[in-house]
Amino acid sequence: MNGDLFGSLLPLIVLFSIFYFLIIRPQQKQQKEHTAMIDALEKGDKILTNGGLIVEITKAEELFLTVKNVDGSSLRVARSYVASKWEE
Repeated sequence: MNGDLFGSLLPLIVLFSIFYFLIIRPQQKQQKEHTAMIDALEKGDKILTNGGLIVEITKAEELFLTVKNVDGSSLRVARSYVASKWEE
């Protein structure tokens, strides 16, 4: 009886393990790296926003970043809308 139960659950356990190591774990790692990058942003860094703007940070606050656009205009961007740090 116990052998039958284990034998029927084994494929599900293997499938879940594959799913975890191929999908869930890499996503968690990428999310941690993105959060660390956002927390490390400071004045003078150039960023790419989710809207496609490349801007320079002029002031970093807890929830928002004040940024300068190419034409010199100033904008406030929520930290959650930063896609990546821009490296030229």
